[in-house]
Amino acid sequence: MNNLVEATRGDHRSDGRFVLLVVDDDESVGAALVAQLADHRVRGHHFAHAAEALLAAGALQPDAAVVAAGLSTMSCTELVRLLASRAGIPTVVGVGDEDGGVAAAALKAGATACVRRPYRPEEVLPLLRAIRPETSGALDPPIELGGLRVDPATFEVSLDGRTVALPLKEFRLLYFFMTHAERTVTREQLLAAVWGGISDDTSNTLTVHIKRLRRRLALDGDQAPMIVTVRGLGYRFVPAQATATPTTS
Repeated sequence: MNNLVEATRGDHRSDGRFVLLVVDDDESVGAALVAQLADHRVRGHHFAHAAEALLAAGALQPDAAVVAAGLSTMSCTELVRLLASRAGIPTVVGVGDEDGGVAAAALKAGATACVRRPYRPEEVLPLLRAIRPETSGALDPPIELGGLRVDPATFEVSLDGRTVALPLKEFRLLYFFMTHAERTVTREQLLAAVWGGISDDTSNTLTVHIKRLRRRLALDGDQAPMIVTVRGLGYRFVPAQATATPTTS
């Protein structure tokens, strides 16, 4: 029961992370998923035994659970029913090539979706975002480029150590730019990422928001990050160049 004691110790939501319960008999598969998702601000807790997972679920109150189809300690379908239907915890079932029947039964018992097992973070993360859209920002890691740091979990922005207060739309613009640094992105890409698509009033809105974002990021000197207009195409985000540290002889 040491895993259970350790998992339920302390306030696991104090850092704003997405809390995930992983139930998998295979230690290597379950632990690997927890480790891989840690880079995306998912606080995963792996349990090889279904009974321990159920006890932990009450204490952790996870945002979601991932349950392997081929559990030996309890029927996957029964565990899904207890987690999803009774406890209200959205549950994703990890399935292999031979688990089609189990997958169908688990979905009928209340599972939200199925995902391929062994797990791939790029396939699991979209499901977690869809399950808890209000916490989806917590699944994206902070980014730091040239002294500019953005944290999507807390919506905090700092530039060379000073806090930069940004409204939500400008924050989302900046985060998109930073995840596509040094690449030209089109207006359509920006509108889709921040406003969900193009409408009659969003085109000018984008221009206004970029002008405001440029002003907020401006610093004296030549070290400010830049949002460059690429005529006829869109924009390109150019991070500030890191200032070289003088060396002493």
